[in-house]
Amino acid sequence: MRNKNSIGADDSVGPYGRKQEDTTMDLREITDFNAPELDVYARLTENQLVNRADPANALFIAESPLVIGRALDAGCVPVSFLMERKHVEGKAAELLARCPADIPVYAAPLEVLEQLTGFKLTRGMLCAMRRPKLPTVEQVCAGARRVAVLENVMNPTNIGAIFRSAAALNMDAVLLSTQGSDPLYRRAVRVSMGTVFQVPWTYFPEDAAWPEGGMALLRRLGFQTAAMALRDDSLSIDDPRLLAEDKLAVVLGTEGDGLAAATIAHCDYTVRIPMAHGVDSLNVAAASAVAFYQLGLMSGGAPT
Repeated sequence: MRNKNSIGADDSVGPYGRKQEDTTMDLREITDFNAPELDVYARLTENQLVNRADPANALFIAESPLVIGRALDAGCVPVSFLMERKHVEGKAAELLARCPADIPVYAAPLEVLEQLTGFKLTRGMLCAMRRPKLPTVEQVCAGARRVAVLENVMNPTNIGAIFRSAAALNMDAVLLSTQGSDPLYRRAVRVSMGTVFQVPWTYFPEDAAWPEGGMALLRRLGFQTAAMALRDDSLSIDDPRLLAEDKLAVVLGTEGDGLAAATIAHCDYTVRIPMAHGVDSLNVAAASAVAFYQLGLMSGGAPT
């Protein structure tokens, strides 16, 4: 059932941007969980959202006001909103005022929305958005001094946590091998707290075979490479040679097996994090935070 409302808004500035003077909202009340309008939120798989057969219509889902606001800040284009009815004139008002008036806003009672898996984690609000066109590695690395390289990191929770650490600890960009998890996967976006929209990122091109082609591309861009791996010849992460590098790529491997031997062989340095009590490794997300702090922030970058 559709119900178009006009809502007024003052010109005050809130945490998600400036309100418009007069906004007409395409508000559509939803009372049935099986309504087709909810398919994109409730029934399409991540692969269906990616829509590789028709990339121009590929989507991702942003959850929570904070994450949606950061996606809008990055220029992502909304397709529709879904929220609890009470939020329309409440905490969603400033976000909605930033969007075109013809964007459908699906509003439903809590008992309908609670049928969505994980709805309580969304803080009552979701937004379907068009997937942005990814930049090239050269564009992402322009002006960068510290970049994170993720080899086949498969867990979306780890991807989100790594992006959050990269944003907090002064990494300038994130590059991913093509076999890794998608940073716009719903859980990755949620765990990142929307920092996937703040840190420039992209995949290595498919014609740059990993690791040889990807490493060669990084070298052409002036980067030295540091593999995070336990080897007899590993440098401690606080080694002055690492801190002295003007442009450094920190290479992290997949969960469990870590970096492939071929990848380590193509890197300029092999680096370890000193650990106590017989612990020989950290989860890749935890290791990334330590590495980014030491090699990003402590290398001379200033907090922003």
